[in-house]
Amino acid sequence: MASSIVRPLQPGIYAPIPTFFAPETEDLDLQSFSSHVIRLAKAGVRPLLSGSMGEAHHLSHGERVTLIKTARRALDDAGFTSFPIIAGTGAGSTRETIQLSIEAAEAGADYAIVICSGYFAGVLAGNKKALKAFWSEVAEKSPIPIIIYNYPGASGGIDLDSDLITELATESPNIAGVKLTCGNVGKLTRITATVSDPSFATLHPRKNPYAPFLVLGGFTDFILPSAFVDAHGAITGLANVAPYAVARLFELSEKSRRDLSFLPEAQRLQGIIARADFTIAKTSIAGTKFLLEKLYGYGGNPRKPLPPIEADAAAALWEHPHTAELVRLERELSGKLQ
Repeated sequence: MASSIVRPLQPGIYAPIPTFFAPETEDLDLQSFSSHVIRLAKAGVRPLLSGSMGEAHHLSHGERVTLIKTARRALDDAGFTSFPIIAGTGAGSTRETIQLSIEAAEAGADYAIVICSGYFAGVLAGNKKALKAFWSEVAEKSPIPIIIYNYPGASGGIDLDSDLITELATESPNIAGVKLTCGNVGKLTRITATVSDPSFATLHPRKNPYAPFLVLGGFTDFILPSAFVDAHGAITGLANVAPYAVARLFELSEKSRRDLSFLPEAQRLQGIIARADFTIAKTSIAGTKFLLEKLYGYGGNPRKPLPPIEADAAAALWEHPHTAELVRLERELSGKLQ
């Protein structure tokens, strides 16, 4: 049964949590998973489960449910009872996406994030009517609010434009936001011009009053500029590696809007984090898992057929000045600078 506890969807930093696997069996490594969720929560970073970084397409329905229940138990036991869980529920069909959303709600997820499958992108990419119908129907039938996930790289090139996203925001009261992993800052600006206007909430109230429409970047390299056009933070894989640094950047970005004396430090952090995001993102899931293993003692490999990072590439990533600069910043902000 879905939780009766209200956990508002708030602006800030969210991390798509990797799914960790036992080295021989590829079974879920729930101990590492729980530890990681709590490590990020202590830095103020909230979890998104079974997303692209979480290898959603490698997970069964049952494994997705297990991850939600495990994360909720870990958060509650550690005192983070107010932290919401966002669960990825995009699947190949509208029918299965709705079913996954129902299962996520019953397992304890507070929100769902939905990507359109790219398997039939040749048909769907240019069909605005079909794309709009997909998110509209899922939103209507999901028991929890949904977030649109726009990631052309993981959906066969399907890339929603700002007009379609704004239409969905206006017409579907159970849609609570969008994640823009397209990295299009112009698109973000156009959407926030509508949904962050003070009149939007009055003219287009949400089905769940605790789930306002948030516009979230999919990378950390434009957190500061997006704050100045009234965006709401980011869902970013880099927050797995450097949660304190990314959370601090968001905090300084918000403060800079009200007091420009914070802007130089926000710009400094944005530069460090943007360079690191550019470098680390090139190594995808395997690179992030390698860095987690190096920094925190867990990570492992992706599920097959995704390959592990090659030894030479791993060494180059760890020694890269962009990575080293981020690690120093994270250790400083987390109080672990040696």
